[in-house]
Amino acid sequence: MIIAKVIGNVWATRKEDTLNGLKLMVVRRIDPAGDAERDSFVAADCVGAGIGERVLVVTGSSARKALRSPGIPVDAAIIGIIDEVEVRTEA
Repeated sequence: MIIAKVIGNVWATRKEDTLNGLKLMVVRRIDPAGDAERDSFVAADCVGAGIGERVLVVTGSSARKALRSPGIPVDAAIIGIIDEVEVRTEA
């Protein structure tokens, strides 16, 4: 799983028919132990996440399983909204 932050929406008036009804969000991978931000990508939203929220994202076949449709052309899915992350850094 990937920890990410929702940074935007994607609207596509023309798309693959199996994508109709899916909410597509732009997410940016984040480092839970620091402030580093990584690459951004599009993920289908399964949980009703909003812009600015930290979320759990799965990719590949796990994303298609989360959408309960193995034939859908999706590589990433938001499967949870994060309330809190606790990271212990020991030196």
